[in-house]
Amino acid sequence: MSSLPALRVAGRLPTTAAFYLQVSILVTFLAGSSAPTPLYAVYQAEWGFSPITVTIVFGVYAVAVLAALLTVGSLSDYIGRRPVLIAALVLQAAAMIVFVTASGVPELLVARVAQGLSTGAAVGALGAGILDLDKVKGTIANGVGPVLGTATGAIGSGLLVQFLPAPTHLVYIVLFAVIVLQGIGVALMAESSSPKPGALASLRPRFGMPQAVRRPLLVAIPALVAVWALAGFYGSLGPTLVRLVVGSSSIVLGGLSLFILAGGGGLTVLVLRNTAPRKVMFIGGVALFAGVGITLLGIGYTSTVLFFLGTAIAGVGFGGGFQGALRTVVPLAASHERAGVLSTLYVVSYLAMGLPAVVAGFVVVHGGGVTATSEGYGAAAMALAALALLGLARPERRQRPALAVCPALTDAEDSLARAS
Repeated sequence: MSSLPALRVAGRLPTTAAFYLQVSILVTFLAGSSAPTPLYAVYQAEWGFSPITVTIVFGVYAVAVLAALLTVGSLSDYIGRRPVLIAALVLQAAAMIVFVTASGVPELLVARVAQGLSTGAAVGALGAGILDLDKVKGTIANGVGPVLGTATGAIGSGLLVQFLPAPTHLVYIVLFAVIVLQGIGVALMAESSSPKPGALASLRPRFGMPQAVRRPLLVAIPALVAVWALAGFYGSLGPTLVRLVVGSSSIVLGGLSLFILAGGGGLTVLVLRNTAPRKVMFIGGVALFAGVGITLLGIGYTSTVLFFLGTAIAGVGFGGGFQGALRTVVPLAASHERAGVLSTLYVVSYLAMGLPAVVAGFVVVHGGGVTATSEGYGAAAMALAALALLGLARPERRQRPALAVCPALTDAEDSLARAS
C-alpha cells in the first residue's frame, strides 16, 4: 500500500512500539474476558446463584462478541484501525467500572455484554493492525495473544482475589488502569490502514469470504470448534470441576485449570512457530484428543495429577489447533480483507466457546451433575478433534501446491509455511 509509509511517519509511536502496543491490547482484552472465572465462586457465595447462571454469564459474553464481530468486525478495513480501537477501549473501560460497582447478577450481565461488544469490535482491528506492521511476527502474535491473555487473566485474577483485599474489585481496577494507558498509546499511534468507501455497507452481517481462504477455512473450522469449545468449558465450569477433583475451594486453584490450558497453548504457539501450519494443526488435534482422554481419567478417578496432566496436554492441542488455523487461513487474505477474515475466525471460535458452555450449565443442574456433564463434554471434544484430524489429512496433499505459489504470501511467509 503506497500510502502506508506516509501514514506511519505521521505517528509519534515507532512501528515496533505500535506493534507491541496492539499485542498488549489483545492480551489485555482476553485477560479481561477470563478474569471473572476465579471469581464465580465468590459471586455465587455472595449472590446465591446456580451453575446455570454461571454459564449464562459466560455465554452472554460470547454472544456479545459474536454480535460485534458480525457487525463491526471488519469496520477497521474501511475507517482505519485507530478509531475502532479507541471506541473499543472506551467501552472496555466502562465495562470494568460496571464490574467494580456490581451488586448482583444483572450488573454482572451488563458488564459482560459491554466487555463482549468491545472485544468483538477490537479483535479484528487488532489482528489486522498487527499484520499491517509485521506479517510474519503478526501471524504468530495473533496466535499467542488470545491464549496468553486468557491464561494471564485466569491466574492473575485468582492470585489477586486469594491474597489481596477487595476481591471483587481489585482485578478490574488494575485492568481499568492498564486500558487507560493503552488508550493513550493508541491516540499517539499512527494509522496503518488507508480508509476506503464502504464503511456503512460493512456493518451488514455477512459471511462471504475471499475465494483464496474458503477451502483452508473449511479445513480449519473443526480444529477451531474443538479447541474453543474446550476453552469455554474450562472458563465457565473449570473452578467447579477443580473443587470436585482436588477437594479444595482455593480461588487460585479455581483459575489454575484454565491457566494451564491456555498457558500450555501459548507455549505451544511459540515452540511451533516455525512448523508448517497443517503440521501444527495435526499436532494440536492429536494432543487435544489425548489430553482430554487423560483429563477424563483424572475426573473418573479423582486424580489431581491425571487431571492437570491431561489439561496441560490438552493445552498443547488448544495452542496448536488455534495457531495452525490462523496460519493456514490469514496469510492468504489481502490487506483490506484481513480484519473481515479474522472476524470470521473469531465468530467460529466464540460460537464454539459460548453455546456448548451454556448447554453444559443446564445439563449440570438437570442431567446428572458435573461429573457426567464433563464426561459427555469431553467425549464430544475428542470426537471433534478426531474429525479435525480426518479433515486435515486429505486437504494437505491437495492444498500444498496451491499454497506454495499463492501470491498473497510473502517470501518469508512461504518459507514459514513450508518449514518442517
